Amino acid sequence: MEHNSFVFQSTVQSQWVDYNGHMNDAAYAKAFSLAVDAFMDFIGLDEDAREKHAYTIFTLETHLCYLQEANEGEELQVFAQLLDVDDKRIHIFFTMKNNSGDIIATSEQMLMGIDTKEGKAASFPSPISTTIEKLSQSDKQVTIPKQVGRTIGIRR
Repeated sequence: MEHNSFVFQSTVQSQWVDYNGHMNDAAYAKAFSLAVDAFMDFIGLDEDAREKHAYTIFTLETHLCYLQEANEGEELQVFAQLLDVDDKRIHIFFTMKNNSGDIIATSEQMLMGIDTKEGKAASFPSPISTTIEKLSQSDKQVTIPKQVGRTIGIRR
C-alpha cells in the first residue's frame, strides 16, 4: 500500500492510552482522522488551497477494524489506498502499521468534497481532481484488502 507515497506518521500519545494499558478505541479514530487531514494536504488541499477554492473534505462514513494493540510511545504509520473515486467522493482505505510492519488497524472511509460557501457537496477543484485521478489509477493495480466492504454481524 505504500506505493502512492502517502504516509502519515504519529506516535501513541499518553492521553490515547486507556485503563487497559493500550491505545483506546477512540484514539484509533483520532489517528485516522489526523491521517485524513494529512491526506488532504497530500492531494493539494492544504489550508491555503481550502481557502482559495472555498473547498474542503468531510468524512461521511467510516469502518474501523482493530487488529492489534498499540502501546504508549509506539510509532505508527498510516498508508492510504484509493478504492474508488468520482467527481466529489473518495472511497479510501487506510492501513495503520507499527514499526515492525504489522497491521494494527484499518479504516475504510467515504470522503465527500464540500463547497464551503454553499455548504454542500461539490466536484473537486481541477488541480485536486487531477491528483486524485492519478492516485486512483495507480491504486487500481493494488490488491483490495480483506477488510474492505465488511459488515458487522454475528456469524452463525
